Amino acid sequence: MLRPGTFALTALLALLTGIGPFSVDMYLPSLPDIEHGLGATAAQVQLTISSYLVGFAVGGILYGPVSDRYGRKPVLLAAMTLFGLASIACLLSTSIEMLIVARALQSLGGCGAVVIARAVVRDLYSGAQAGRELSRIGAVMALAPVVAPLLGGVLQTAFGWRANFVVLVLFALVALGAVSFLLPETLRKQPDEPFSLAAMARSYGVVGRSAYFLAHMGLSALSFAGLFAWISVSAFVLQNLYGLPPALFAIAFAIGSGGYLVGTWIAAKMVTRLGLARMLGVGSLTQAVGGIAMVLGLALGLHWLFALVLPMAIYLAGMGMVLPQSAAGALTPFPQRAGAASSLLGLVQQSTAAICGAIVGALLGHSAWPMVAGVALAGGATLILWIASRGVRAKPVPER
Repeated sequence: MLRPGTFALTALLALLTGIGPFSVDMYLPSLPDIEHGLGATAAQVQLTISSYLVGFAVGGILYGPVSDRYGRKPVLLAAMTLFGLASIACLLSTSIEMLIVARALQSLGGCGAVVIARAVVRDLYSGAQAGRELSRIGAVMALAPVVAPLLGGVLQTAFGWRANFVVLVLFALVALGAVSFLLPETLRKQPDEPFSLAAMARSYGVVGRSAYFLAHMGLSALSFAGLFAWISVSAFVLQNLYGLPPALFAIAFAIGSGGYLVGTWIAAKMVTRLGLARMLGVGSLTQAVGGIAMVLGLALGLHWLFALVLPMAIYLAGMGMVLPQSAAGALTPFPQRAGAASSLLGLVQQSTAAICGAIVGALLGHSAWPMVAGVALAGGATLILWIASRGVRAKPVPER
């Protein structure tokens, strides 16, 4: 079993949290091909992303409290099994409706990995230490949105869109083996009361009444929404409007995602010196700058690299600073309810992202403005909330 504080455990947790970006980013170069292959519209294909986010949000409600009661490891194994079976269903889909449903089921499994990985971090660390560990996980995980679209572009060019789901099936098998043989059980104390819907509701009530939690959750949700304004339609914008082939789109997407890698690396180095609050401020300001740069780039009619990709890299660098620290802040007051806090954080984060992605997808026509507006509004709103919530986040918070 891996020991706490080792890079090997950090890498394993990053592998688990990487399921999210791999499941979404890898098949982005294939979206136009899925549209043609399954006889769907662009809006219907975009629903394969939104349905994934909705399933991710809904499934996360149960994983946290259940893992608080029965342990992290057995629940995680069940989640990975579901993810693998649903990936097979995606691979065998014969209609867009079947793919949408299979993606929702896939996300029900995948969300368990992300929720429980965050809970494992809170089991072992708190405060800025938790923020540093989440940033380290994010720095390793940040390779996923860089590598995934490149791999997806190669798979799409060589084998077509179904090859993406073959890789995800293999991913699930590797994760199952790693969790079975390497992950220790980190839950130190089970709740005194037995698991029930009433107990779960009480646990969520305790978490949801914390203004400190709500402030950090809001920062996380707004930041994540900007990402999915980009993810949900960037394939259509860059391939259909700017004429990029799948392989070049994958490279462009990877360049943008490289910003997230830089942001998480900076946060991992600086958060213990600056503290969560200041690190969140730097990240929020960086996101806002990226959003403004994207608006200006599109308005001035610049090349797609300077109008869209590089400003998105700046936004994602800010997000790499915001997401780990906001998660650490949200979970810090709840050592006995880390699973429930992680679940509620994921529910709101994923739901907000799904709504944002669906709106941008519905508004997208022959212009990139809906996508650009979504990114800019998310960046600006994150900065405004960081400023407005400084008083709440500065107050001492007792553990519950």
